[in-house]
Amino acid sequence: DVQLQASGGGSVQAGGSLRLSCAASGFRIDNYAIGWFRQTLGKEREGVSYIRGGDGRTYYEDSVKGRATIFGNDADNTVYLQMNNLKPEDTAVYYCGAVRGSPYLPALNRATMYYWGKGTLVTVSS
Repeated sequence: DVQLQASGGGSVQAGGSLRLSCAASGFRIDNYAIGWFRQTLGKEREGVSYIRGGDGRTYYEDSVKGRATIFGNDADNTVYLQMNNLKPEDTAVYYCGAVRGSPYLPALNRATMYYWGKGTLVTVSS
């Protein structure tokens, strides 16, 4: 069974860093695209960054470009999102989602992802 478990959120001061984890089970990340999304009150879930397991290709939305790095670790079947220089506007519940195959990453959105894990809260204070 496909399952995703997000973790690593917490409370940090602006300028700080966090590493979020998305542990996958029931499938190999090499055969899926994994995406990080975030959501705040009153807003729809928005994409943050994505990685294509088959070839390791990555994509970053403008909101985090230059501040985030997404990477996978085959040994533990986990995708990570390293976030540096965090800003208050990064505050959100972060979710990871997965879709099988090798999609065109810039076209990914919430509706594209078939599987979701429970979110992890990131709070950035000024």
